[in-house]
Amino acid sequence: MKRLENPFRGQQRGLPALDAIPAPSIDAARPMALIRRCPAYAPTPLCPVPGLASRLGVAEVWVKDERSRMGLGSFKALGAAYVIASDAEAGKAAGQTYVTASAGNHGMSVAAGARAFGARAVVFIAETVPERFAQRLRDQGALVLREGATYEASMAAAAQAAERNGWQLLSDSSWPGYVTRPHRLMEGYLVLIEEAAQQMPEPPSHVFLQAGVGGLAGAVAVLARVHWGDGPEITVVEPDQAPALAASIAAGRPVVASGSVSAMGRLDCKEPSLIALKGLAREADGFLMITEAEGEAGARLATEVDLASTPSAAAGLAGALAMTRAGMLPPEARILFVLSEGPE
Repeated sequence: MKRLENPFRGQQRGLPALDAIPAPSIDAARPMALIRRCPAYAPTPLCPVPGLASRLGVAEVWVKDERSRMGLGSFKALGAAYVIASDAEAGKAAGQTYVTASAGNHGMSVAAGARAFGARAVVFIAETVPERFAQRLRDQGALVLREGATYEASMAAAAQAAERNGWQLLSDSSWPGYVTRPHRLMEGYLVLIEEAAQQMPEPPSHVFLQAGVGGLAGAVAVLARVHWGDGPEITVVEPDQAPALAASIAAGRPVVASGSVSAMGRLDCKEPSLIALKGLAREADGFLMITEAEGEAGARLATEVDLASTPSAAAGLAGALAMTRAGMLPPEARILFVLSEGPE
């Protein structure tokens, strides 16, 4: 484990290199109004877990459990499907082809949203993505194409296919010249933290957020500040083999991280989403890079307290566990995690 304190925390400008990039949305009212019209919507539970609090030696642990989100088993159901629903509201979804790359549940959200609103989904996946996930995408009606050894390679293929065929690229990341759709997608994630803010009996003192490209962490962090101010210490947790956000904060500009393939596959992203990076540069207190062994330890602990998931989804817990072992969490801490997906 290695922790990087954020030198940009609280600075209005954040990373100067991102001046042209929009900050994440804090308009939770819009996605809440749209999602409440969906028959599959119900708030996911926020659960107190005394067993985890005891194991971590802290006062309270609260887990926002996304494993049942809208029948797709992941917080990602709030993202791409929300963008497609917004297009449908404007009469622009039916007959469209949405193309994306996915290392996990984002593709499921694209596929489900496309199917619901009369559109088509094409999902590029890397060679390392398990076939069982490819079949889950096909079961949602998506055309699945394998391309490249990494998420970044499959995303490049998706972007090329969009340009070549006139399809709508729907990425959960953002880069120069591509910000509108990912900005709306991250807005969908605000539903999760808006629910949690209403469910928490009192503000948390510590929030741990796992990150790949950073969309979930960025959305949750900015709205957490709206609801709870500067009180909570917000820590972003990444695999030390894919520290896209931490490396960018350390460099003071967006960079491509290096590392081998991580078992925390949903988080194994070497390039940050620029919108998420901008928000986290302002709002996150620190960035924690955890080892593969620490990621596995977090997943085991989650299973032991009946919160079975994956090393990716339990990475926030893994980060807190690593900080506990290093004596970095006070006994009075009230911790909030997001369990972002169900077990594979």
